[in-house]
Amino acid sequence: MTLDNIFILLAGFLTLLTHQPLPYTITPLSHHHNTTVTMSSNNLSDHHSDDQNGTTTLTPLTIRSEFSHHSPIIARINNGSFGSVPDSVILSQRRYHLRFLQQPDDFYLNHLKPSILRSRDVIKTLINANHVNEISIIDNATTGAAIVLQHVKWSFFDNKFNSGDTAVMLHYAYGAVKKSVQAYVTRSGGDVIEVKMPYPVYSNDEIIKAFRNGLNLGKMNNRKVRLAVIDHITSMPSVVIPVKELVQMCRDEGVDCIFVDAAHAIGSIEVDVQDIGADFYTSNLHKWMFCPPSVAFLHCRNPEMSNLHHPVVSHEYGNGIAIESSWVGTRDYSAQLVVPDALEFVNRFENGIDGIRKWNHEKVGEMAEMLVEAWGTNLGTPLDMCASMAMVGLPVCLGIGSESDALKLRKHLRDCFMVEVPIYYRQPVDGEVDPVTGYARISHQIYNTVDDYYRFRDAVCSLVSSGFTCKVFQD
Repeated sequence: MTLDNIFILLAGFLTLLTHQPLPYTITPLSHHHNTTVTMSSNNLSDHHSDDQNGTTTLTPLTIRSEFSHHSPIIARINNGSFGSVPDSVILSQRRYHLRFLQQPDDFYLNHLKPSILRSRDVIKTLINANHVNEISIIDNATTGAAIVLQHVKWSFFDNKFNSGDTAVMLHYAYGAVKKSVQAYVTRSGGDVIEVKMPYPVYSNDEIIKAFRNGLNLGKMNNRKVRLAVIDHITSMPSVVIPVKELVQMCRDEGVDCIFVDAAHAIGSIEVDVQDIGADFYTSNLHKWMFCPPSVAFLHCRNPEMSNLHHPVVSHEYGNGIAIESSWVGTRDYSAQLVVPDALEFVNRFENGIDGIRKWNHEKVGEMAEMLVEAWGTNLGTPLDMCASMAMVGLPVCLGIGSESDALKLRKHLRDCFMVEVPIYYRQPVDGEVDPVTGYARISHQIYNTVDDYYRFRDAVCSLVSSGFTCKVFQD
């Protein structure tokens, strides 16, 4: 019996236990890499069939087998936080890990750099970069931010930038990136302008107008805007940002350094770095590209610029940011080496990554609309401003009155209803009557089923019918 067959049997057993049929199909892992997955909104029979194009469709149990390590009792609708890894990619990672442990010297001297180069080349193609030298593999988008912001810091220290010059970023920028800006830019003498965005947000024009106001504020009193930090998809609340338009605005305004923090982008939205045109673009591959944690990339439009270094200094210092990033001391590099394996998994779906992005976007939209209809609430953005995540308003009667309430409600849903979903607290505007103050950020990935979202729907309905409010957390 092959390993695939064992996985399928185990997954079938879990499926029987959880009663969660899959709404799509996938081919199993095999030695033939030209098989593809056909996804359909209809449940299919358990036997395989061949369509006229020769595409093989198989039982939904196979996709369950790839993610059989997921807890079968949790409705996991939070792929956006930590991503997910199929068993086939986990096995590839283990092989790399073991090869290093078996003969570390041989692995380091003869295999590590060529393997990292293969991963960089895959990323280059995925994001339409000009040259592989523009691609650095790093462990996290937060590291990418540190590389860029350290470069900006040295521009202040070398008096290329003046004390009081500004950095402009969205108010909804990721918390760790905000702290990095504080550590590198504020401490070097720069001022930070946080662009206040409305929420809910209904159009790109609102974001563009708010960002233009931020740039104008950054230029007041004869200051110059030296850095713009632009999210491609904000984390909480989740909104797809019109990144190309904001980058062009910054170019027109003469901003020195344009950095796109796209932690959630690759795998959930199209990424074309030439079209976007930023100086730096970073994204995690462990969120939506099926890579194990943690691996990310940093794209540098001009990788030869001075004072561009990895924050961890090691033996490759001075050899360019891509080479510096390829060795930052002895550690487990296996997650960085399986990018080609993750892409192989993705390409076995019909239309590859484009097909998966389209599928997840459509399904998260359907589930979001189902939830707001059940609860009588609203979405945080139109669906065309969502990728694979959507913000769903929670009933006002739950009484979500603070960030603490949001965190405690999330824990309550996990502990009592086995639902894993982040909750965002939105501070009401003066004068609002019965505003929605809590939004759930739901994700959709290929392993999710409609039952995951039904469980969330029913959990909230149960809380409402029982008269639950977040005041219980304050008692």
